[in-house]
Amino acid sequence: MVQRYLNKVSGPLLDRIDLHVEVTPVSFNELSSKASSEHSNDIRERVINAREVQAKRFEESKGVYSNAQMSSKQLKEICQLNQVGQTLLKTAMDKLNLSARAYDRILKVSRTIADLEGSDEILPQHLAEAIQYRSLDREGWGG
Repeated sequence: MVQRYLNKVSGPLLDRIDLHVEVTPVSFNELSSKASSEHSNDIRERVINAREVQAKRFEESKGVYSNAQMSSKQLKEICQLNQVGQTLLKTAMDKLNLSARAYDRILKVSRTIADLEGSDEILPQHLAEAIQYRSLDREGWGG
């Protein structure tokens, strides 16, 4: 049923959604685990810092306040990848049959992930995480 529903959702609509995340049920053992997780205040601080970085990055750009609002020209200037990153993205584009719009979204999300980690450049692990968030582009999603 899930696959039948997903087949009704158009590709161009999915392309406009930056993060596609399949949420699976959490087991009782995971819920009741005593293992500590990251505190909300720490996450909040990282987000505030990333937003400040983006505000500074776009202070000369009227109407642009975050990575998601970047123009194509800004994307080319700000989201440059090293050779490893380029190879990783090319492989993902080919294997997942991603569109040009998905390519742009992946770069913007990877720039945001890098900002959250305080990195000046987009590293392969930032790119890999952003690609992972394109799960609705993958065949067989939802079962």
